[in-house]
Amino acid sequence: MNLSLGRLGEEAAAAKALRESLASGDKVLEIDAAAVEMSFIRDRIPVDQDSEFERLKQSIQDSGQQVPILVRPDPVKAGHYQAAYGHRRLRAAAELGVPVKAVVRKLTDEELILAQGQENGPRVDLSFIERALFARRMDEHGFSRDMIARALATDKPETSRLLQVAQTIDPEIILAIGPAPKVGRPRWLAFAEKFRETGGQKKAQAAIRAASFEALETNGRFDAVWKVLEEKSPPQRDEQTLRTSAGAPLASVSRAGKTFRITVKSAAFSEFLAQRLAGLAVEFEEENDRK
Repeated sequence: MNLSLGRLGEEAAAAKALRESLASGDKVLEIDAAAVEMSFIRDRIPVDQDSEFERLKQSIQDSGQQVPILVRPDPVKAGHYQAAYGHRRLRAAAELGVPVKAVVRKLTDEELILAQGQENGPRVDLSFIERALFARRMDEHGFSRDMIARALATDKPETSRLLQVAQTIDPEIILAIGPAPKVGRPRWLAFAEKFRETGGQKKAQAAIRAASFEALETNGRFDAVWKVLEEKSPPQRDEQTLRTSAGAPLASVSRAGKTFRITVKSAAFSEFLAQRLAGLAVEFEEENDRK
């Protein structure tokens, strides 16, 4: 129900934007989809099976493209364009082999990012992690925190949280999991904390390489990695062997957490240690007293 209402709101907003664009004198042109490139900063995370995209593609095939995309002339390639928003409409037109309807404006990098963020930001199908990754990509391109906050239509604390998550978790892990639309900020923040723990990165990488991982849908993938991150790692074991100068083994020494174990392999060395243990205990106490 909420998603349906959200889509109705998006369509109304798109129609309003189209009316405003036409009222301001912008012309809608038909452009070869092959001449339009995606924005230089991607905001969506691609998924293997996107039912919403398939419905959009079918709608364009049946009724034509109702809402134009926004593009700017490519700053480098003559006769080419860069999309500010409408990337799924662009992809659908390209797959259908039809021209894409577009409004062409001269936009700076900042204006393109603002248009892209303000068109996508309020949409219900742009998930928390997509917004976080979008924020990270803007930050890597040198955009200020103020610009990132404006593009995402959010405040600075939320911008910091988005960046905290996306800068902690490897992009490889995020892209493997996908948009995970049912997973919100609290769980992603907790995920980032677990990922930061010792061994967290290796656990996550092992999880996404599991044979069963690819068969899961995006929310299930998050749950699968989260389950692995929650598992307690066995204590790291440090082992060494004590030997005589001739190489004969005397004992093996191992540490695992607070456990320290000596396994003596020589009867003579065992007797040697037994005779000196009481003295070692006294020496230990005297040294602690001095400290």
